[in-house]
Amino acid sequence: MNKNTGGTAPRTDVVIAGAGPVGLMLACELALRGVRVVALERLTAVDETIKAGGINTPTAEAFYRRGMLPALADVQKEAFGRFHSFVRQRQAAGASSVRPAPRFAGHFAGIMLRAELLDTSDSDFHHAGPADEIGFVSQQALERLLAERAAGLGVEVRRGVELTGFDTDMDGVTVHVGEAGEAGDAGGEELRAGWLVGCDGGRSTVRRLAGFPFPGTDPEITGRQALVEMTGAEKLGMGWNETETGIYSHGPVPGRILTVEFDGPPADRSAPVTLEEVQASLRKVSGTDVTVTKVNTATRFTDNTRQVTEYRRGRVLLAGDAAHVHPPFGGQGLNLGIGDAMNLGWKLAATVLGHAPDGLLDTYTAERHPVGAWVLEWTRAQIAVMRPTPHSRALRKVITDLTGTVTGTTYFAKKISGVWHRYDLPGDHPLTGRSAPDLVFADGTRLGAYLEDGRAVLFVLTDDPGPAGRAAEYAAGYEGRLRVVTTRCPDRPELAGLLVRPDGVVAWGAGTDEDALRGESCSGAGADKAGSGADGDGAPARTAGTATATRTAPAATCTADELAALEDALRQWFGAPGGASDGTPGGTPVGTPDGTPDGTAA
Repeated sequence: MNKNTGGTAPRTDVVIAGAGPVGLMLACELALRGVRVVALERLTAVDETIKAGGINTPTAEAFYRRGMLPALADVQKEAFGRFHSFVRQRQAAGASSVRPAPRFAGHFAGIMLRAELLDTSDSDFHHAGPADEIGFVSQQALERLLAERAAGLGVEVRRGVELTGFDTDMDGVTVHVGEAGEAGDAGGEELRAGWLVGCDGGRSTVRRLAGFPFPGTDPEITGRQALVEMTGAEKLGMGWNETETGIYSHGPVPGRILTVEFDGPPADRSAPVTLEEVQASLRKVSGTDVTVTKVNTATRFTDNTRQVTEYRRGRVLLAGDAAHVHPPFGGQGLNLGIGDAMNLGWKLAATVLGHAPDGLLDTYTAERHPVGAWVLEWTRAQIAVMRPTPHSRALRKVITDLTGTVTGTTYFAKKISGVWHRYDLPGDHPLTGRSAPDLVFADGTRLGAYLEDGRAVLFVLTDDPGPAGRAAEYAAGYEGRLRVVTTRCPDRPELAGLLVRPDGVVAWGAGTDEDALRGESCSGAGADKAGSGADGDGAPARTAGTATATRTAPAATCTADELAALEDALRQWFGAPGGASDGTPGGTPVGTPDGTPDGTAA
């Protein structure tokens, strides 16, 4: 490796420690806006250890809004093929518990949610458009796709190296880099950057060296997940199974097993997981004499549950597992980290490029910390319901009864899928703070496609010559940071306008028909996916959609107060008009997703 022999250290804008899915997603978001990024990764290739098996709705939306949905669809098609192979193997072996390909909406503590009980008319499910079709995508597949995207965007990913230390000052961070596994940073390289982001996992070096407090609860379980070859698999139940000694899961692909024992954490979590260990745990929890003949990949996990108190300390930030750790039930970890990256990416880019308003970067902690705290509580609750004790089993029966109702299934599915979430942003419009609905416009284009270049978009959805029609005037001076699209939305005639941040969150809305906003479909597409089964416990939910007919209503308008609120929102999120350019090459701030002018001047 090249060594810095003195003088000024090589300079970049941002160094990211860790190039897993979260680090790569963040790197791509920054590079999309012209920020120089170096990502450091100790592994020389994608880690093939079995991990998350799916993604939820906000994650699918994030990739849809960056033009990556077709690639995910191809991955999902292959995954479905493996699932159907698993079902055929079970049928050929004469397993007594074989059932058709599941139509489920996720699970809570291994209690499966039945898709036929899902209330698909709930307005929270009517917004994601084509992203609703995607869920069954593994963490490894996601990482490979992001690595390809990062390379295409010019991100420098250095593999086989790791951060060994860093020094911060008022102007930036000096990062010490060594070969992976080296003791200390002697003889390593130095990188000079404006910012450092730790995406280096649950045992984050960045978090430890920066001194982030990491409070939480200690582990009480040992979980094991593996892909194995075995005999006697027909004796295992399909999906999640509760026993007197714990809980285990079998499927949704051939040889995939997961066991949970409640006799304390492992003595050495980092020790290799052996065939004998996997077999002993599976036999103990399942009560069968199944024989494991080969372990292809295996890992241990616990319910160690912790979160940093803040996501930023000066010029050092954290994202993903570096900021929060918890057990994997419900598959929240990967999705939580991708959400961190989407939220942080555009805010850090604006800060680097010099046009961020005061306090913008601090909203990263303000918005993402509550989401992380919720996930920790959600997983702790599942541990309480999983314990093989009389009290927990009594609670489990109550939860099972609740999930057997339409209201209960809908509640849990909304939580699992992430569609319930809303940031606490200024403004009274029902969509403010929520993920933007994937509106279908009069020319057939969809809202999600306008976000592919990572800029914010102001949608003016009226030809009213009054205040609403003048909304585009307020975007003057934000060229390069903001695109203006003037069009109509026949399915939502009550909407006069929306300001959508680069991460897809609505920052401002105008329109007077609030009851319709709360109760009607955003795009005419029904709820097709509620939960992804993101820890690999089955195929994503496939529920029948409910189409919403185009409604007729007077042309939308907005008040002078709403227009003033738009000006406030623009300044809050994107600073003063004019100022530093973000240097984005080419393109135009006005037009359709492919850059075709739509006749509107920004």
